[in-house]
Amino acid sequence: MTPSPRTAVVVGAGFGGIALAIRLQSAGVQTTLVEARDKPGGRAYVYEDQGFTFDAGPTVITDPSAIEELFALSGRRIEDYVELLPVAPFYRLCWEDGTVFDYANDQADLDRQIAALDPADVEGYRRFLAYSQAVFQEGYVKLGTVPFLSFRSMVQAGPQLAKLQAWRSVYAMVASFIRDEHLRQAFSFHSLLVGGNPFATSSIYALIHALERNWGVWFPRGGTGALVNGMVRLFEDLGGTVRLDAPVARIEVEAGRACGVTLRSGERIGAGMVASNADVVHTYDALLGHHPRGRQAAGRLKKKRFSMSLFVIHFGLRTRHAHLQHHTVCFGARYRELIQDIFHGSALSDDFSLYLHAPCVTDPSLAPEGCGSHYVLAPVPHLGNAPLDWAVEGPKLRDRIFAYLEERYIPNLRADLVTHRMFTPADFRDELAAHHGSAFSLEPLLTRAPGSAATTATTSSPTCTSPAPAPTRARACRA
Repeated sequence: MTPSPRTAVVVGAGFGGIALAIRLQSAGVQTTLVEARDKPGGRAYVYEDQGFTFDAGPTVITDPSAIEELFALSGRRIEDYVELLPVAPFYRLCWEDGTVFDYANDQADLDRQIAALDPADVEGYRRFLAYSQAVFQEGYVKLGTVPFLSFRSMVQAGPQLAKLQAWRSVYAMVASFIRDEHLRQAFSFHSLLVGGNPFATSSIYALIHALERNWGVWFPRGGTGALVNGMVRLFEDLGGTVRLDAPVARIEVEAGRACGVTLRSGERIGAGMVASNADVVHTYDALLGHHPRGRQAAGRLKKKRFSMSLFVIHFGLRTRHAHLQHHTVCFGARYRELIQDIFHGSALSDDFSLYLHAPCVTDPSLAPEGCGSHYVLAPVPHLGNAPLDWAVEGPKLRDRIFAYLEERYIPNLRADLVTHRMFTPADFRDELAAHHGSAFSLEPLLTRAPGSAATTATTSSPTCTSPAPAPTRARACRA
């Protein structure tokens, strides 16, 4: 039986897949969302252990309006599904020389902290903020929802990109306004949160700073998983169907059109439209590898540059550390050199920079009373650059990171440890089908062929595209 053209299958229940499924269902397209794992969320998976709740992935929400829009499509309110809590300060930034900078949405407080490092940078920061606001208007408000489906469409945006000096890197643009090296790092590290090298990623990504200043930083009560569950509940309230423990073996193609999926169990689900929120290389290489277009696209994609990977430790402590902030960035002794090692190195560096997440600062319910739920991540090379045996390297790096945190940030960490688990580049590869174990798929570069890898509707011949030159409104959540 030929499936109705008003039916769809979305592969992968990460944020992008759930959001697309909501949009399709809101538009009257009967949609089935299929997910290989036992829970929705994708990279935003949730682990629960001994009363601790651990968000596995993104923990920073910077554009709640993009999420509110999903609920408004069907006349719903986000408040009826999930509560978003403000995070203040946005981040605490710490360096090994003892410098601490609380990045907050308070201009007077920022001016005071900046002046303490370099008085001249107070004015420099204001000029950088004005630049960031301009990029935000051009690269996010105007271009953020524009599909770049051909090289020509990207060229047409050339004047706006040239005006914004988009050929310069995030770090180079920040450095053109700000002198102090601590502050240069403080206002350029954001591209790492979307998998970009601050020394290579287009300065368009400086818009993240304005986005945070405009809308703040938020966290869902109950953790990021509560937002995932709220979005899934909305989708089901609209009549959508969610299939868990349902890994897809292939996307079916007939007469040049995607017409459904076959699960590994052998079950066939027909549809008039198919979209994949799975890893872009996995989509073409595994799910569409039986089709010439799939094989060709996979071959091209594998030659491109991929983002770094991550080494993540989730850990629960029997004590709560009131001195921590919700988000802490722990800069190591090196910045440019370490980032070079992370994106291009063939081994682990002796040093590292870390992101420390302490969500109980905002929501104590994520751990037993008096306890603390945490995760810490270190950017590391992906498996294509550094094919390490993470069964060996993981425990060694874990011990180094725990010792470092205990010395500088969390006294008695190991004595107070209740539970912990690791997630390595090998896990990104094996559990999330991420090519090279990359945590963010293709590296966000201005020279990348335009388009969006987040979700790919294949209503005719199967096609897939790579990341857009500017962040899209779908990317409201970041790790």
